[in-house]
Amino acid sequence: MAWPSPQAVPEPEPEPPLGPIAEETTRVYADEGGDRYFDEARSSFEFEPPFKPRRNRLRMWTMAAALFAVVALGAVAVVARYGLPDWMPLARATFAEAQPDLVLNFPANRQDRRTMPNGAEFFSASGTVTNVGQTRRTVPTILIVLRDAREKIVFSYEVAPPKRLLAPGETIEVNEAVTDVPKTARIAEIGWKPG
Repeated sequence: MAWPSPQAVPEPEPEPPLGPIAEETTRVYADEGGDRYFDEARSSFEFEPPFKPRRNRLRMWTMAAALFAVVALGAVAVVARYGLPDWMPLARATFAEAQPDLVLNFPANRQDRRTMPNGAEFFSASGTVTNVGQTRRTVPTILIVLRDAREKIVFSYEVAPPKRLLAPGETIEVNEAVTDVPKTARIAEIGWKPG
């Protein structure tokens, strides 16, 4: 058998590349016993499309609950600081609580409502504020509220007392008159202005 000449031997075709795994250098680690191996190139998994990340619903609900808590606490703080807005249809006290040791006395026979010759409605109220306690008391602002026949508030106004500090047993006289009262006003209520 004769050997072919070097020009007659065809060169082998290059093998196609095997992809990214074949290009990586393979690291092999042996255990002390030498029976277990770890091949990094075969164990790696790259996160590529078409896979989509899963949404963590628990994390989304937690974020929504935290956002709601922040908004709710902010609303509570605003209401505590400034009170409810006037457009809220909630029942509110018209007058403040009774003041300790201060007695308001505005009898019905000292309230007057009439129509003036020019057609304007006139309302006046007279009464007293008495300190029945043993210490000096500050007199808060007085609120006069006029209601219609359905007991809806149609007019209100504030009256500053002529004297702010009352000594024990002292009484002050309060006289107040106002015009341009609505013609529907029927009932007058007098109390302390809410703070």
